[in-house]
Amino acid sequence: MISNKKGFEVLYDGRISKSLAFTKDEREHLGLRGLLPYSVVGQNIQVKRVMEGLRRKDSNIERYIMLSALQDRNEKLYYRIISEYIEETMPIVYTPTVGEACIEFSHIFRRAKGFYITPDDKGEILKILDNWPEKDIRVIVITDGQRILGLGDLGANGMGIPIGKLALYTACAGIQPSQCLPVMFDVGTNNKEIREDILYLGYPKERLEGKEYFELVDEFVMAVQEKYPNALIQFEDFLTPNAYALLNIYKEKVLCFNDDIQGTAAVALAGLYASTRITKILFSELRIMFLGAGSAATGIADLLVFALVKEGLSKQEALERLWFIDINGLVESSRNDLMPHNLPYAHHHKPLNFIESIKTIKPHVLIGATGAFGAFTKEVIEVMGNINERPVIFALSNPTSKAECTAEQAYAWSHGKAVFASGSPFEMVKFNNKEYRPGQGNNAYIFPGMGLGVIIANASIIPDELFLTAAKTLSEMVSDENIEDGALYPRLNEIRVLSLEIAFAVAKKAYELGIARNKKPKDLKQTISDYMYNPIY
Repeated sequence: MISNKKGFEVLYDGRISKSLAFTKDEREHLGLRGLLPYSVVGQNIQVKRVMEGLRRKDSNIERYIMLSALQDRNEKLYYRIISEYIEETMPIVYTPTVGEACIEFSHIFRRAKGFYITPDDKGEILKILDNWPEKDIRVIVITDGQRILGLGDLGANGMGIPIGKLALYTACAGIQPSQCLPVMFDVGTNNKEIREDILYLGYPKERLEGKEYFELVDEFVMAVQEKYPNALIQFEDFLTPNAYALLNIYKEKVLCFNDDIQGTAAVALAGLYASTRITKILFSELRIMFLGAGSAATGIADLLVFALVKEGLSKQEALERLWFIDINGLVESSRNDLMPHNLPYAHHHKPLNFIESIKTIKPHVLIGATGAFGAFTKEVIEVMGNINERPVIFALSNPTSKAECTAEQAYAWSHGKAVFASGSPFEMVKFNNKEYRPGQGNNAYIFPGMGLGVIIANASIIPDELFLTAAKTLSEMVSDENIEDGALYPRLNEIRVLSLEIAFAVAKKAYELGIARNKKPKDLKQTISDYMYNPIY
């Protein structure tokens, strides 16, 4: 271990500290004699101690706080635990617990993490980026906190999302922690209760909107191109109109994507590919209905259109396979209340409510992206089961408290016929003496591998072709055993292997498309593997 620091400087720097794992020689060299108990405790025992402490906590929010503190004081130990116990810890460091952590962010604040931009910084963003200590940034996750999961406008409390996403970039795909930058685009909040909370840490005004909002975003994006020219920008949890506007402005100009629109789309597409192994219905023949018409749902649909066209359908034929229901019923051409991203899916059809739409259109697949718990009622699931031998039900809203239905409800109400996936995790379900393992359509299956692939290739942009490649790669890694269990996704404990495969496929495709700025290495997969962060000391 090489460090210019000595004594407590070493112990209090989470990037280099090993705590009790420092050897006797290291303690002598680093001026740690007398500062630590006698025992030298290896990382394996440290892991055991942390996991015992974690499991003794009474609530997931307390576990979140404990792991956050561990990240501050011993980065490698934190990432080893997240990586090795991913099925147990992902629901803590990300959804669903991160939703609660964001709500409580200003009340549980311990130490500043990440970078904050406010309207007061206009004209000086490039200058203040100099205050960030790391200079080789490769992944930036940015949110403005306006649509955090299904929880709405949480303002600067939404910083928990970029922090959590980047933890998964490292744990799931080995992105170097020093190359990650969480950014809070803190332009106010229209949530009066949060804004007037005496403990609120954010910009205490109503939201900046319109031209000034987009000018501030543009200043940041352009500052990144100058300061961190190899960085990927991931837009996260923006309100739908802004999410689409920003994606449309920058997707052909800089290395960026919107995870809610494109990451969700890729993981859903992978699940649909896998579902055909159970339903025996060709992907190109699927009729798919969405409940919800926001950025997540239309993002999925846009990628599905791209995928269906690749299968040989015309664009119009592909569009006609996809139907939307929103709060006002069927999205159809006579309506005058639709947003631009909904218009391609507004088919010529008479107005119908949700149940009427299912009975009339007879979809094979029902995808929920509403943020409304219980939106898939017993009647909805029963009607889908009457129409289909194996109805495909995706309840994708996060966190768990916002899921359209639970796994148990989907299996029970369909009499065990449902092919189910969700956005948040559900436990194994036993129904009629058969056990089902609900697949979690977690974006973590896609975005870490995507990020790793474009970093290694140093891609200039991320076209839809890369998301299609990622989705196909993920679906091909769903085993026969997974399918037998009713799961449309591999187990999360395989995620580093999955991310490596996705990164390899994405980087390879980037070179094929001519959008890679790095010279292609002789052994691309080995180069990716060698880059991946190793949290073991």
